[in-house]
Amino acid sequence: MFKKYLNNSEKFRVRILHIICKHIPMSQIRVIFHKWRGVKIGKNVFLGSEVHLDDTAPGCIIIENGAMLSAGVLVLVHQRDLSDYKKGDWIGDQRHIIKPVHIMKGANIGVRSIIMPGVTIGRGAIIGAGSVVTKDIPDYSIAAGVPAKVIREL
Repeated sequence: MFKKYLNNSEKFRVRILHIICKHIPMSQIRVIFHKWRGVKIGKNVFLGSEVHLDDTAPGCIIIENGAMLSAGVLVLVHQRDLSDYKKGDWIGDQRHIIKPVHIMKGANIGVRSIIMPGVTIGRGAIIGAGSVVTKDIPDYSIAAGVPAKVIREL
């Protein structure tokens, strides 16, 4: 399974590697640094500049062979649990939920898109630039918008 929680020294190591790899000019080297952080990345994956892969639980991110994440993509695996949130509560008191993200083989994520926790992007799927993906996207489909909706299935 995934290692969900990191101790303080692991958090520091993961964050430093992430800061470095966000600014390295070559995708292949960025991939290596993200693998060192614990992200599961396949072969021939392209990571654009300024890609942010969540520091909270990098082992909960799977990016399969041939996937492409354009510049500025944000992949999150944590979010606040708002199931018990009520008037007068402070958001910072709500616990985090961690859910894995799976980007399947050959998927293409457009510039500045956001992938929310618990989402699977299907094989060969295309996500339009600036989209916010909150639900699973089927194989070989095109999705875009906020929130992202499937606009075409191949």
